[in-house]
Amino acid sequence: MLMETKQTLPTSLDEGTPVSVKIRERLLAAKKRFNANDNISHFMVPGELEKLLDEVEVKMQGVLDSMVIDTENDHNTNNTARRVAKMYLTEVFKGRYVPAPAVTEFPNAEHLNELMIVGPITVRSACSHHLCPVIGKVWIGVLPNEHTNVIGLSKYARLAEWVMGRPQIQEEAVVQLADLIMDKTSPDGLAIVMEATHFCMGWRGVKDLDSKMINSVMRGVFLKDPNLRREFLSLIPKSS
Repeated sequence: MLMETKQTLPTSLDEGTPVSVKIRERLLAAKKRFNANDNISHFMVPGELEKLLDEVEVKMQGVLDSMVIDTENDHNTNNTARRVAKMYLTEVFKGRYVPAPAVTEFPNAEHLNELMIVGPITVRSACSHHLCPVIGKVWIGVLPNEHTNVIGLSKYARLAEWVMGRPQIQEEAVVQLADLIMDKTSPDGLAIVMEATHFCMGWRGVKDLDSKMINSVMRGVFLKDPNLRREFLSLIPKSS
């Protein structure tokens, strides 16, 4: 249980230590990775997200100061540090700091074994290289068996939102989502296609507003059966 994990977290650091340092020490002690696209909620205790927000606000104010922005006299930016900290921790990167959404699983009572496709699911993420938005759509194909756990259609969107709500690269994000759905449902096959626009290409760099990235992950029978794979891909609307 999550609470049991939190109750055993080390608390030896003094109260004056920044909360980010405390969380980092727990991760290091447990030899756990904390890359940009990792979820670290199991190493945070209640109330620490609010303290982390305060800490990030101070650091963000330092960034604005170093950019020579007069936030004291500029009415447009005098609360920007707080707004940005809140956006990162409680919205766009929320998937790093909160546990996975609750997903009720039901037995496959009717022994469903036909291809099911969910999508397009709109997803929002950010490139971990420049923290620029990545906006796109995901299609999920599932081939269940009699032992597969069945979850509600909206839960696929919830799981996608949780995985994508971290600084990511698209290739790894789709693999993470596939791993999560396979763990939750155990189908005979799983196929995921993601198409997204990367603002790190449209907003900066080459400034190409029209290019998109499309990638896929195939698991189980979707890897072995080309006819099933073709059926799934044919049912997805073509990229415009």
